[in-house]
Amino acid sequence: MPSRNTTLAGIAMMLLGILLFSVNDVMGKWLVATYTVGQVLLLRSAAALLVIIPFVVKQGVGRTLRPERPGLQLLRVTLGSCEVALFYWAVSYLPLADTMTLWLAAPVWAVVLAALLLGERVDAGRWLAVAAGFVGVAIALNPSGQSLSLPAIIALVGSFSFAAMMITGRQLRGTPDVTLVFWQTLGALVMGLVLLPTGWVTPTLADLGLLGLLGIIAMVAHLCVTRSLKLAEASVVVPYQYTLIVWALVFGWFVFGDWPTPTMLFGAALIIAAGLALLVLERRAGNAISEAAAKDRVTIEQN
Repeated sequence: MPSRNTTLAGIAMMLLGILLFSVNDVMGKWLVATYTVGQVLLLRSAAALLVIIPFVVKQGVGRTLRPERPGLQLLRVTLGSCEVALFYWAVSYLPLADTMTLWLAAPVWAVVLAALLLGERVDAGRWLAVAAGFVGVAIALNPSGQSLSLPAIIALVGSFSFAAMMITGRQLRGTPDVTLVFWQTLGALVMGLVLLPTGWVTPTLADLGLLGLLGIIAMVAHLCVTRSLKLAEASVVVPYQYTLIVWALVFGWFVFGDWPTPTMLFGAALIIAAGLALLVLERRAGNAISEAAAKDRVTIEQN
């Protein structure tokens, strides 16, 4: 079990990583108001690759370029690249807090996908939490003729893509973090090249620096979250990811003058409550399995 100091360090790293992701989201929303999604993805990913390359060299180029289960790796990269593109597309039209609320539905989607694709058993408590999460999504979407817009649907598809990427990642636990991040960044760069013909705006020197900084901040945020999960148990640090909605509200109001409707806030509260309930149920299930295994070991030793 991690020590108290290690756990506190893990929580601090998670909080820092989520703050950096929020800054990344604000910068992305700001930049896609001027530049196309393809251009932002391309320049952002190019800067991130420059940061990753020294880590790739240290790990070993051959080991990075020949990952395990290449077909599954390709699927994960494709899902991740689509998710990033969909996020920038959605946030260019929607308030930041609205977009992040729909993205927070990813853990709910992940439970459904794990049951359907991986055959994982989902008990009644988890299905109840999933149902509450979907109610929260429906409330946040406010599906009337005027409010159920194409950007909202794009955000919902993006959160689904993120959940599918998470499920794929579960099957690639043995792949080093550097390898996963390298291919994910390379995939986003390729996606930027694919979308680039939709338009090009020559960036100013200041904006070029911001586009490069966007990729570096995202890289550091990923490293913080990864380190957090290694320092402390996931059930302890993952709930702090929901501070993302707090930063989205603060930055959305301070930078863009946006404030979500009461309906959106209520939907966000339901989605977060469902996610936290899923974490609690997962932890209890894990503890039950550990206790059963311990009892089995004691029985075997006694016999």
